[in-house]
Amino acid sequence: MFGHSTSGIVAATLWLLIAFSVLSWTLIVMKGWLQFRLARQNGAFLDAFWNAPNLGEGERIAQEASGPLAQVCHTGFDTLRQMGWDGSHAPQNSGDIQPVLERRMRAEAQKSLRKLESGLMVLASVGSTAPFVGLFGTVWGIMHALQGISASGSAGLDVVAGPIGEALVATAVGIATAIPAVIAYNYGLRRVNLYGAELEAFAEDFLHHVLKTGFTVR
Repeated sequence: MFGHSTSGIVAATLWLLIAFSVLSWTLIVMKGWLQFRLARQNGAFLDAFWNAPNLGEGERIAQEASGPLAQVCHTGFDTLRQMGWDGSHAPQNSGDIQPVLERRMRAEAQKSLRKLESGLMVLASVGSTAPFVGLFGTVWGIMHALQGISASGSAGLDVVAGPIGEALVATAVGIATAIPAVIAYNYGLRRVNLYGAELEAFAEDFLHHVLKTGFTVR
């Protein structure tokens, strides 16, 4: 794959960058599919939940649905059940419902966000280190090329261009590896922040909805 004049260090650097690139694109495809799937799940759940005629139907929808919002909602209903709500009357300790419900739903939302954040640090690491790995390969390759030129005793363009050109490939590959990783990391981080805001907003809306209905099922 690489020319015969390419040093072993430069070749190893290029293979490492190729491995970084494969890893980055694998994560990009996987995270992209996950984001698409979660967006569909959350949209379908919100439509069904807010159109439910009562809390009992809403609880059933949360149990059957998938996605972060459905899981947060399911945690909210579990908390109500644990505190004495049976679907027909308010629990005796209803004054303690709000802080407990907020805390547990927020904890579930954070758990969902940690799952969404998985893999982003790998993309950030690749994006920040790949250019320097490529630069290292270039510097080492130029040193190797200059040593070869010195040994041959000739500094003509035909002698210099080939080895140094091969060395510069490492920097180009490093940059080409880093750019999609950085873009994917920034986009993924933005999506995580948006999901976090969406989960927090739903938790607040759920709490207000529960308090407004008085924990009753019509």
